[in-house]
Amino acid sequence: MTTRKKRRAGAILLAVAGFALSAGVGMAQEAAAPLTSVPPEPRPAHAAVEVPEIATAMTTAPPARVPDTTSQTLTGLARLTGSSVTITDRWRGAALEIGMTRTVPWRVFTLDDPQRVVVDFSELDWAGLDPQAVLASSERVVEVRAGLFRPGWTRLVLTLAAPMVVEKAWMTSPETDGAPVIMRLDLAQSTPDAFAATSGAPDSAVFAPDALRPMPSPKTRQTGFGDLVVVLDPGHGGIDPGAEREGVVEADLMLTFARQLKETLLRAGGFKVVMTRDRDMFVPLEERVTIARRAGADVFLSLHADALVQGRATGATVYTLSEDATDAASQSLAERHDRGDILAGVDLSRQSDEVALVLMDLARTETTPRAESLADALVEGIYSATGSTYKTPRMKAGFSVLKAPDIPSALIELGFLSSPRDRKLLQDENWRRQAAEGIRDALQYWSLQDAAKAERLRQ
Repeated sequence: MTTRKKRRAGAILLAVAGFALSAGVGMAQEAAAPLTSVPPEPRPAHAAVEVPEIATAMTTAPPARVPDTTSQTLTGLARLTGSSVTITDRWRGAALEIGMTRTVPWRVFTLDDPQRVVVDFSELDWAGLDPQAVLASSERVVEVRAGLFRPGWTRLVLTLAAPMVVEKAWMTSPETDGAPVIMRLDLAQSTPDAFAATSGAPDSAVFAPDALRPMPSPKTRQTGFGDLVVVLDPGHGGIDPGAEREGVVEADLMLTFARQLKETLLRAGGFKVVMTRDRDMFVPLEERVTIARRAGADVFLSLHADALVQGRATGATVYTLSEDATDAASQSLAERHDRGDILAGVDLSRQSDEVALVLMDLARTETTPRAESLADALVEGIYSATGSTYKTPRMKAGFSVLKAPDIPSALIELGFLSSPRDRKLLQDENWRRQAAEGIRDALQYWSLQDAAKAERLRQ
């Protein structure tokens, strides 16, 4: 570590210690109750559903909450059986079959741009699914994703090579206990216009936050007193694993690091920490921001470790929001992150109106410079603690997860899974501890500087 960096790290610790002695007890700052995930829907007690033949990609769903005494004896998740999942191409379409241990409630719909078929189950364990093996037998389906989408619900997403609508969809009922259950989906080729006209995620297939819980009033700027509310956002999860290299999965790695960082912050004191997800589950980008708002966040940190198709980039990078990306690689990275939402079946059709956009731009006039200072402190803290940052560690791009207009936000790419060196470091618990301590020091330093600037503005 260079002499300048050592002095910088020492200055951070001295500043924090000096402020703590002079501040005394301070005024407690209450934050809104955190929402770590959307409450699960009550699971319907319906055992099997047969959907009548249809000629369009309309949503089909089992009747909700139909009493069925036979289903009450079933315990645990349904699991894949036999050949699990198969896709068979037909002359003018394709057929999907899923073998499982028991019947479960389910629903199916299609989404456009890109063209996808989405099937939800309550609840099916996808352990043992090999997407590449499924794709090997089909040219009409180009990508398969499956995983936890919401507590109580798992999701299968098929990305199509060409438009196909749902022709038939049904699930067999076993005649004897223990007999396998088959869910069958017949797809028929269609035109792009016909597919688009009948696609969309209707209300019956959209998982939304509890509408009865009002959003808290806008939070005032932190003053350096009371706990700093930090929302940690482990990237990806569930149906969206993120980058994968040599058996290392970004979603799992970032959840591990987020837990470690949370523990580091709580041990230091002066922090209240909320996580957007605390297990391997999918959380849409917009909902991650909503969780931060409900938690009364002072800071929002999104944690990632991406992989590059080309190049040998290594080291940590810290991003702030900008419509104009620093470079083409940053733009591509932001698009890939947002693409995870689209491919996972999230309906992004509802856009902000013009008035809302103007109000958000006004809010960002104060938040943007605070976020820039936060990112600068994070780069300094990570480098001082690990010595591992990218050659240009401060970047900008249009990440949707950073678009909260009233919360200083940053996206930290801790490293690149495409780099053997970074991959080794990211799996090293000691290195992760050092990185967590660097982020802790950066947050402490930024909090003091941010509060001091606010005080000068008030004067």
